[in-house]
Amino acid sequence: MALETSAEAPVPVRTVLQAVGGWIGKLGRIWVEGQIAECKKRGNTVFLTLRDPIAAVSAQVICTRAVFEAVSPAEGARVVMFVKPDFNATRGSFALTAIEIRAVGIGELLARLEKLRRQLAAEGLFARERKRTLPFLPGVIGLICGRESAAERDVVQNAQRRWPAVRFRIEQSAVQGPYAAGEVVEALRKLDTDPEVDVIVIARGGGSLEDLLPFSDEALLRAVAACRTPVVSAIGHEQDTPLLDYVADLRASTPTDAAKRIVPDVAEQMALVTQLRDRGRRSMRGWLDREQAWLDAIRSRPAIADPVREIERQAEQVDALAARARQCLDASLNRAGDDIAHMHARLLALSPAATLRRGYVIAQNADGAVVRSAAEVSSGEELLLRFTDDELIVTADSE
Repeated sequence: MALETSAEAPVPVRTVLQAVGGWIGKLGRIWVEGQIAECKKRGNTVFLTLRDPIAAVSAQVICTRAVFEAVSPAEGARVVMFVKPDFNATRGSFALTAIEIRAVGIGELLARLEKLRRQLAAEGLFARERKRTLPFLPGVIGLICGRESAAERDVVQNAQRRWPAVRFRIEQSAVQGPYAAGEVVEALRKLDTDPEVDVIVIARGGGSLEDLLPFSDEALLRAVAACRTPVVSAIGHEQDTPLLDYVADLRASTPTDAAKRIVPDVAEQMALVTQLRDRGRRSMRGWLDREQAWLDAIRSRPAIADPVREIERQAEQVDALAARARQCLDASLNRAGDDIAHMHARLLALSPAATLRRGYVIAQNADGAVVRSAAEVSSGEELLLRFTDDELIVTADSE
């Protein structure tokens, strides 16, 4: 039941602590899982700090030396404990009393990692579509690694050997143990907020499955997926595959391989530039040779080699065509003249004047109509007689 208090009727501290102890005692004995972050032995009692596998939360655990040595877990080991929550009302402190400790086996760890892998894959954190492309030549490389570790030397030395002008921004953190995941996440956050950092490398040497567990931590995986900067995973050796390899934008088999993947080799690039320059020079020379050959062929043509001769040839052709035109026109005019003369002779032969010159006369009445018979003329009618050179008016007589 809740304590009934007021400003006029407060309860003493001991009553509050006793109530808290009673509430905690109602929880009973439970199984909890965590990672041993610290271990101290004092006489027959062992004091442990049990850290949550994901969140930055820890609790004090007290057990006897016999319970602890039944398993003898090392710091950083993942364990399952059967505990009883206790609250010390005298000191106002909370602790878990361990009754039994069990080490988490490799098979169980693998099963949990597989379950987490499937969950994240279903959420799309491993999808190829969300992976970003690394820059060709990063200006500043962010490196997360252990303090004075071989992984740091491998990445830095190999990268500088390939491209001496490369720059690094190194964040050193724990790479194994209960605090590793949290420190890596914090280092990742610092580098991701730095606008000069173009790519981030998370590097660590090889190790056992337990040593590499921080790089399969769900909080770290989600932090990598949320980064705006491309992330390269260079954890362990070729056969090591923490879940970070699936979430990162690029997986490198080793820290040395990471240096080769993120920084181009200046010697290779210079050789490539030289090769491309030679190819360009050969292509340009070939094009110029083809154009020069085409120009020489054009210049060797008669129209270009001796343009006056071509004009003279065209002038000769024009004169020949003009002469042919004159001949054709003269022939056409001669034929037309002959036709006219023939037509004129025919007209003269058929003309009435020619008939009159042979002694004939044309008789016309007053209306101008030609008289063709005597029956058409009445007595006393005047007729016009036309001769070759003149005409005469006569009067018809019936007798």
